[in-house]
Amino acid sequence: MALMRSARLSRSRYWRSLYMLILLAFLSACSRTPASITPLGQPTFARYQQETTRWVEQHRRFQTLDKALELTWNTPSETLPTGVARKGILLVHGLGDSPGSFTDIIPALTQRGFLVRTVLLPGHGTQPADLMPVSVEDWRRVVAEQAALLHQEVGEVYLGGFSTGGNLVLEYALQHPDIQGLVLFSPAIRSDEPLDFLAPLLASVTDWLRPPRPGQPQQIATRYLRVPTNGFAQFYYSSANVRHLLAKNPYDKPVLMVLAQHDSVLDTAAMLAQFDKAFPNPASRVIWYGNPPAQPVSERVLVRADRLPEWRISQFSHMSVLFSPDNPLYGRTGSLRLCSNGPATPTANDCKKREDVWYSDWSYQEPGKTHIRLTFNPYFDWQNQIMASVLNSEGAITAAP
Repeated sequence: MALMRSARLSRSRYWRSLYMLILLAFLSACSRTPASITPLGQPTFARYQQETTRWVEQHRRFQTLDKALELTWNTPSETLPTGVARKGILLVHGLGDSPGSFTDIIPALTQRGFLVRTVLLPGHGTQPADLMPVSVEDWRRVVAEQAALLHQEVGEVYLGGFSTGGNLVLEYALQHPDIQGLVLFSPAIRSDEPLDFLAPLLASVTDWLRPPRPGQPQQIATRYLRVPTNGFAQFYYSSANVRHLLAKNPYDKPVLMVLAQHDSVLDTAAMLAQFDKAFPNPASRVIWYGNPPAQPVSERVLVRADRLPEWRISQFSHMSVLFSPDNPLYGRTGSLRLCSNGPATPTANDCKKREDVWYSDWSYQEPGKTHIRLTFNPYFDWQNQIMASVLNSEGAITAAP
């Protein structure tokens, strides 16, 4: 009896201690002085672009001597088509990324008559720690404001997004029927991390899941390499809400969704399985880079192999779908190489040997091969043709080269 009473007391103390820990963490988080974030609420895109660029210039931790290039990559952009624009598209980048992610996508859209704009999500473009005070509401606000401004200038508005940006534009489109269609590159609708729901709780306890180490870079000229815990928490809110909205109503306008089977961030197999139900429009397409799916799929699923020995590619990555092989930074001979590859990260010396390295997603290993991150898409031109077709532009669905 005494033993049982002692056990009950121990359990009681455990739960009381856990409750106090969570409460203290919550109070600690609430007591932090919120840092200011990128200014919002401008009456025009020109003002938004100007004020955001000024903000980034004042707060950014520059990584190179080419500040102009870094500012161009990390601030909102506007690209006009030839002639009068009657349709426009707003592009939204992913967590830890930047507006420059769409640098290769933009020309394909302007050639089809689109006015193309990109935005900078608050907390990005400066330094990773600036994501700590940000909420998903800040991200939603910039999408809503800029979509509304675009509506004032063109008759048809489309949205596009990469990763978390895909969540934000899909969420907005599901609640605003006037959006005419979507392009979603590696949309983060479903994480491959089953415990992602714990991110908001962890954010109240610790600023970093992997604390920055001295001498290890936290960012490069084009993107963050590390993201604070709060960034993952806000990503979780965006993905959970999109799943909730899609469960109630499918999105019936045209959609292009681009997925990589071996994406180390997302559960792309689950997303592929839900595509027909969630996106029923006959014009919608999903591009699947990987092995042919085990289950039969509809003709709206376009499959292309992601193991391409002639390109020294073992598998596609989360980010590779965005960039042309000719991109001067991320392309096949580009100046930026993402050597970090999990436990099998090669030495700086090995990474430099272009003729020896292979490309893959995060942490892929294969005996006798040195792998770095794949940052380009050999099917990029064909992918643009599919995008044009889905967006009701000229061009037809054709075979891959």
